[in-house]
Amino acid sequence: MYKKHCPSSSGSAASVVTGSATNNGVPPPDAMDCSTDTAGRSLPNDVGIIAMEVYFPSQYIEQSELEVHDKVSQGKYTIGLGQTRMGFCSDREDINSLCLTVLTRLVNRTKIGYKSIGRLEVGTETIIDKSKSVKSFLMSELSRAGNSDVEGVDTTNACYGGTAALFNAINWLESSAWDGRYAVVVAGDIAVYATGPARPTGGAGAVAMLIGPNAPLVLDTGVRSSYMVHAYDFYKPVLNSEYPVVDGKLSIESYFSA
Repeated sequence: MYKKHCPSSSGSAASVVTGSATNNGVPPPDAMDCSTDTAGRSLPNDVGIIAMEVYFPSQYIEQSELEVHDKVSQGKYTIGLGQTRMGFCSDREDINSLCLTVLTRLVNRTKIGYKSIGRLEVGTETIIDKSKSVKSFLMSELSRAGNSDVEGVDTTNACYGGTAALFNAINWLESSAWDGRYAVVVAGDIAVYATGPARPTGGAGAVAMLIGPNAPLVLDTGVRSSYMVHAYDFYKPVLNSEYPVVDGKLSIESYFSA
């Protein structure tokens, strides 16, 4: 393990454990830069996305074939929606396995080590349990490596869950609660729709993002704003069904209002 010493408010050195050195594009821990806020607290510089790992299921359907099956005009999905293929999961995959895949691949590729992760956030609206989080399943990898001191939890809010999870991780690194370790954000979903015009917009996939200082893709949180209201444009009230209830017209109106 490497340690980077950032000046504390009293002027003494505060050790920040940041993981093992890598040769995979991840900034070496001993290159971590810190600044001091108005309260004298040490904060990391250039916080953002250091590395990403993406996974899509190997099974898919050609959208041109779905056009024929649905008896719609040629090009409705491929040209009108710009879709070529739609991925779907086999009976051996679920949201937990998708997220486990991107997490393990990210850690193995960057060689950061599970002990260097201090926050793990998950954004998803795909659930297989109404209480146990996807994050708790991912903890099987971290706890096996001896790390159970990991903040974060699942965030569910339609397609905004992954964005909120990313903001949560960024906020943690830029706060006094940051303990010097990396954050990992995992966002994934399995989107399925009932027979109808929304079905070709489905799919499945997951992404894992390594969040930390000295990132090649820095997030400028100063230009961020939020808009949230109560609306029934997209929701899943039937607990024994994967299919959402969608009001496309209201969705468009909501976006314009925002």
